[in-house]
Amino acid sequence: MGGRTIYVVDGARTPFLKAQKGPGPFAASDLATQAGRALLLRQPFLPSDLDEVILGCAAPSPDETNIGRMVALRLGCGEKVPGWTVMRNCASGMQALDSAIANIQCGRAELVLAGGVDALSRAPLLYSDTMVRWFAGMMSMRTAGQKLGHFLKLKPGALLSPVIGLMKGLTDPVVGLLMGQTAENLAWKFGITRQQMDEFAVRSHQRALAGRQAGHLGEIVPLVDGNGKVYAEDDGVRADASMAGMAKLKPFFDKKYGNITAANSSQITDGAAWLILASEEAVKKWNLKPLGKIVDSQWAGLDPAQMGLGPVHASTPILQRHGLGLNDIDAWELNEAFAAQVMGCQAAWQSDEYCREQLGLPAALGAIDENKLNVDGGAVAIGHPVGASGARIVLHLLHVLRRQKARRGIATICIGGGLGGAMLVEAES
Repeated sequence: MGGRTIYVVDGARTPFLKAQKGPGPFAASDLATQAGRALLLRQPFLPSDLDEVILGCAAPSPDETNIGRMVALRLGCGEKVPGWTVMRNCASGMQALDSAIANIQCGRAELVLAGGVDALSRAPLLYSDTMVRWFAGMMSMRTAGQKLGHFLKLKPGALLSPVIGLMKGLTDPVVGLLMGQTAENLAWKFGITRQQMDEFAVRSHQRALAGRQAGHLGEIVPLVDGNGKVYAEDDGVRADASMAGMAKLKPFFDKKYGNITAANSSQITDGAAWLILASEEAVKKWNLKPLGKIVDSQWAGLDPAQMGLGPVHASTPILQRHGLGLNDIDAWELNEAFAAQVMGCQAAWQSDEYCREQLGLPAALGAIDENKLNVDGGAVAIGHPVGASGARIVLHLLHVLRRQKARRGIATICIGGGLGGAMLVEAES
């Protein structure tokens, strides 16, 4: 990535709230507004001093059209600060950062608020096409008799069998597979066992809990609902996560032959994450103290049926451009869509065949040191609000590097539809 240096000045995220029964306590715009307000209140500049606001969101509700603009106005940026929305599925938050980078590098912006959000608990229930046609027919009826006759044609099954919007959103429209089924493909391809997946999941919870107890999640700002209830922590992290508990769950995506369960998958979650990106000129103007900088970014495409390997395809070109090996990177944040998916990425990098045939490399790259990978747990434990995760992993990675007094990190994510995204960051000393 040439041109101007891109600094990450600061960032914040909400606690990630696991979807329970029914809609969660916050709409997506509420999540983004509360996190953004806390972040902007501690800056030396006003919200109206921003050049733009870019928000990634994979599943905005119908009353949150162009949610980026909506939140920018709610944050007090004023009418003159453009706010807009991007969508690259699971990497929408990372795409927001990349869009901000592009505008700063070409001189159209100096100071940008960028991030991502989703409230997946509020994904809608939809009527089937049959039911929609019935409603359309009812609207055309004029007399009470016509309407009664049309009503008697209604089949209760059509009314009581709504389409689950979230399930449609998590199904690849080209290959017709749920995201979990694509992870089952990786488990089969690389021989990843149920026990290995469950062990990974338990470790994710243990690391997330240890990170919380050690005070390593300082980027979280509490949420407060309309009744004054405070939500201060990611509520999907389980202190009682164990292999015995994991073993009780049945496979969800392939009930007969599969091994992927709800427990070794990322959780359906609500949350938001923001970063402030700035040019060197903006850093000097406002006397800012950056966390670090984004050095490079990469997007890649691959077979949608194996979308979980996207991090391999996006991170490898960055490593090659900078002459780096996997463990020349001090810390990795590889989003945990599924335990099998992260393990599949590790297996792909260790495979001579995969690296030669799919990446054009002479041999395998090796394996990421487990002590450098997702050191404070990941989405299996804390959840994956699709639009927010790409921003969260970049922000948290910078905090990891700072506390470890380390230099370089890669944040990378798999993306539904057969894509991968990655960013190389460096911490400021």
